[in-house]
Amino acid sequence: MGKDQFVVRNGDQWAVRGANNQRVTAIFSTQAEAIKVATGIAKNQQSELRVQDRHGKFKKCNSYGNDSCPPKDKNL
Repeated sequence: MGKDQFVVRNGDQWAVRGANNQRVTAIFSTQAEAIKVATGIAKNQQSELRVQDRHGKFKKCNSYGNDSCPPKDKNL
Protein backbone atom coordinates (compact mmCIF):
# COMPACT_ATOMS: atom_id res chain seq x y z
CA MET A 1 0.00 0.00 0.00
CA GLY A 2 1.17 3.52 -0.83
CA LYS A 3 0.95 6.72 1.15
CA ASP A 4 -2.45 8.07 2.09
CA GLN A 5 -3.34 11.22 0.15
CA PHE A 6 -4.79 14.34 1.75
CA VAL A 7 -6.62 17.30 0.18
CA VAL A 8 -5.95 20.26 2.47
CA ARG A 9 -6.28 24.04 2.54
CA ASN A 10 -3.17 25.92 1.47
CA GLY A 11 -3.92 29.58 2.06
CA ASP A 12 -6.68 30.48 -0.42
CA GLN A 13 -5.97 27.38 -2.49
CA TRP A 14 -6.15 23.59 -2.15
CA ALA A 15 -3.21 21.20 -2.00
CA VAL A 16 -2.64 17.48 -2.40
CA ARG A 17 -0.20 16.11 0.16
CA GLY A 18 1.05 12.57 0.70
CA ALA A 19 1.10 11.26 4.27
CA ASN A 20 4.23 12.34 6.16
CA ASN A 21 5.47 14.46 3.25
CA GLN A 22 6.92 17.84 4.15
CA ARG A 23 6.05 19.31 0.76
CA VAL A 24 2.75 19.31 -1.08
CA THR A 25 2.45 17.28 -4.27
CA ALA A 26 0.43 19.92 -6.14
CA ILE A 27 -1.58 23.11 -5.54
CA PHE A 28 -4.94 23.92 -7.16
CA SER A 29 -7.33 26.85 -7.20
CA THR A 30 -10.37 24.64 -6.49
CA GLN A 31 -11.03 21.75 -4.14
CA ALA A 32 -12.62 19.75 -6.98
CA GLU A 33 -9.40 19.85 -9.00
CA ALA A 34 -7.37 18.73 -5.99
CA ILE A 35 -9.78 15.88 -5.25
CA LYS A 36 -9.60 14.66 -8.86
CA VAL A 37 -5.79 14.48 -8.79
CA ALA A 38 -5.61 13.03 -5.26
CA THR A 39 -8.15 10.34 -6.20
CA GLY A 40 -5.99 9.28 -9.14
CA ILE A 41 -2.91 9.07 -6.94
CA ALA A 42 -4.75 7.13 -4.21
CA LYS A 43 -6.13 4.65 -6.74
CA ASN A 44 -2.70 4.19 -8.30
CA GLN A 45 -1.04 3.64 -4.91
CA GLN A 46 -3.97 1.65 -3.47
CA SER A 47 -4.22 3.96 -0.47
CA GLU A 48 -6.69 6.20 1.37
CA LEU A 49 -7.96 9.60 0.30
CA ARG A 50 -8.95 12.11 2.99
CA VAL A 51 -10.53 15.47 2.16
CA GLN A 52 -10.50 18.48 4.47
CA ASP A 53 -13.26 21.10 4.51
CA ARG A 54 -12.73 24.88 4.67
CA HIS A 55 -12.61 24.78 8.46
CA GLY A 56 -9.90 22.12 8.70
CA LYS A 57 -12.11 19.14 9.55
CA PHE A 58 -11.89 16.00 7.45
CA LYS A 59 -15.26 15.49 5.80
CA LYS A 60 -14.64 12.68 3.35
CA CYS A 61 -12.57 9.51 3.32
CA ASN A 62 -12.30 6.88 0.59
CA SER A 63 -10.26 3.71 0.56
CA TYR A 64 -8.77 2.52 -2.73
CA GLY A 65 -6.66 -0.28 -1.28
CA ASN A 66 -7.00 -2.94 1.36
CA ASP A 67 -9.92 -1.59 3.36
CA SER A 68 -9.73 -2.59 7.03
CA CYS A 69 -13.55 -2.37 7.23
CA PRO A 70 -14.87 -3.65 3.89
CA PRO A 71 -18.62 -3.50 3.15
CA LYS A 72 -20.57 -6.53 4.38
CA ASP A 73 -22.58 -6.87 1.14
CA LYS A 74 -20.16 -8.40 -1.37
CA ASN A 75 -22.78 -8.41 -4.19
CA LEU A 76 -22.38 -4.75 -5.14
